[in-house]
Amino acid sequence: MTTTTRPPFDPAVAAALAAARSGDVVTTLAPDEIAGLRARALPPVLEEVAVAAGRTLTWHAAPGPDGAVRVALLRPDVVGPVPVLLHLHGGGLVVGTVSDDVAAATQAGPGWAVASVDYRLAPEHPYPAAVEDAYAALVWLVEQADALGLDPARVVVAGISAGGGLAAALALLARDRGGPCLAGQLLVCPMLDDRNDSASGHQMAGVGTWDRTANATAWAAYLGDAAGGPETPPSASAARAVTLGGLPPAYVDVGSAETFRDECVAYAARIWADGGDAELHVWPGGCHGFDGLVPEAPVSRDARHARARWLARLLDRLATAPAATSDAP
Repeated sequence: MTTTTRPPFDPAVAAALAAARSGDVVTTLAPDEIAGLRARALPPVLEEVAVAAGRTLTWHAAPGPDGAVRVALLRPDVVGPVPVLLHLHGGGLVVGTVSDDVAAATQAGPGWAVASVDYRLAPEHPYPAAVEDAYAALVWLVEQADALGLDPARVVVAGISAGGGLAAALALLARDRGGPCLAGQLLVCPMLDDRNDSASGHQMAGVGTWDRTANATAWAAYLGDAAGGPETPPSASAARAVTLGGLPPAYVDVGSAETFRDECVAYAARIWADGGDAELHVWPGGCHGFDGLVPEAPVSRDARHARARWLARLLDRLATAPAATSDAP
């Protein structure tokens, strides 16, 4: 009998996983279980999230490739243009709403606005629906920044899990299309590689949260038979990009005991190899989405603090950066 050696879970994470009721934690996911996962989901009430975070909530419609894309804007009540996180929710590309993960995004700092994108879900809306919705929201946000009280020079795309993968893909798409200039990309346990064949994916199969079986289901819903094949474009799966140069500064964080560990580490290393700016954190004992599972655990508090500190340093750098000059006569 073959046994697999795995990194240990943080004690608080291990206790939460052991205590979780059936359905509270998604370890594996088959295609015929997507509907049930959606039915069990209890998204937070966005109005309540806004009040708790001291933000004013407004709803908007960004012109999209196949109709309007809903965007929820949570803006702090402060004077002047404010920096904004363009937030893409998690859910494996197959589940989730505009209100998911927003509470965590509002912890970026009291002066940040959060614009959450209600992108279309697979399998009903396969690639490129989600990333094109995200791109449409980015273009609209920058064009309307003055009217919304936002700073178009301080837009950071952010996401958790599938949302993190979409955020990375969006940064690549904006680069390759010559689109709006992003100030940064905040990638929290991002879903980056449709090949789904990393050592950590095999190592963590069947345990913790979101194993490679669930991951395969999600990628197949989004990409169909092309998932894992040789022709997947980087705007679908960011790890497929030929080069990661010319991207905005990246923050990548991931747990040591999760499926996405190795693809996240490899992504940060490739950014450095291509001359880019990345900060990588591998949180010891973290399962996928650990800080949502055990928000009060010390490792979760440390993770949230590190993200907020990176964003604060990013703003400091933007404030002290020399103004761009033109070479035109």
